[in-house]
Amino acid sequence: MWIKGLILLLLALMIFNLFRALFVMNSNNPNKPPMSKFIGRRVMFSAAIVLLLVVLILTGVITPNPHPR
Repeated sequence: MWIKGLILLLLALMIFNLFRALFVMNSNNPNKPPMSKFIGRRVMFSAAIVLLLVVLILTGVITPNPHPR
């Protein structure tokens, strides 16, 4: 159950950073951090999710659906 919570937390952080980048992109304030900082965090969180899922599948903690319909 904690695995689902961790994946949901990573997804929420990924979406949060996506919207932070959107607000930085739309603001005209030059003192804001660069948009690439938030986009890079988003990519990092999505890579962590994929890596976590691959590790969990390879170790047998979760099993993929064998016959999707």
